[in-house]
Amino acid sequence: MSGKSKGPAGSPTAGEPAFLAAGRVRRPHGVDGEALVEIYTDFPDRLRAKRVVYAGEAYAPLTIRSSRYHNDGLLLAFEGIETPEQIGLYRNQILYVSTADRQALPEGEYYFDQLIGLDVEDEGRRSLGRLTEILQTGANDVYVVTGPSGQELLLPAIAEVILAVDLPNRVIRVHLLPGLADEKK
Repeated sequence: MSGKSKGPAGSPTAGEPAFLAAGRVRRPHGVDGEALVEIYTDFPDRLRAKRVVYAGEAYAPLTIRSSRYHNDGLLLAFEGIETPEQIGLYRNQILYVSTADRQALPEGEYYFDQLIGLDVEDEGRRSLGRLTEILQTGANDVYVVTGPSGQELLLPAIAEVILAVDLPNRVIRVHLLPGLADEKK
């Protein structure tokens, strides 16, 4: 398995989140209740007409009436919202989608929230700690594994290091490259 991951998506805590951030309402656009939305998701097709999204910390359900690209974002209109003043109430609110609507990823790729909190062990099944953070770099992601005493181990998310991800058993099996085990913070 490649160990590739997609993110940021969802909660940084262990377990499956109920909602995933898909975008943020920036400001009203025009006079018909449209909003300019900053896209957070790798799958903007989630934000199309007839889809339900959830706004803000209260997760207020909104049904998308129309969706169209505009510059580097989307213009969304919602059922029951017809004026700039109405949509203005949602300014700077995060739009969420239900994890039930989450796009399936190709085999060997995972959402961050699926990986954070998994136990990490080496080829001999010796525990190295728990995956606590994923750093996105230009070349590949880097997994931050925190051991029981708080020490951190940085693992590149490459096929030579990430041997297997076992989601049902909540374990990532890794191969430590020479010198990697000595790079603890």
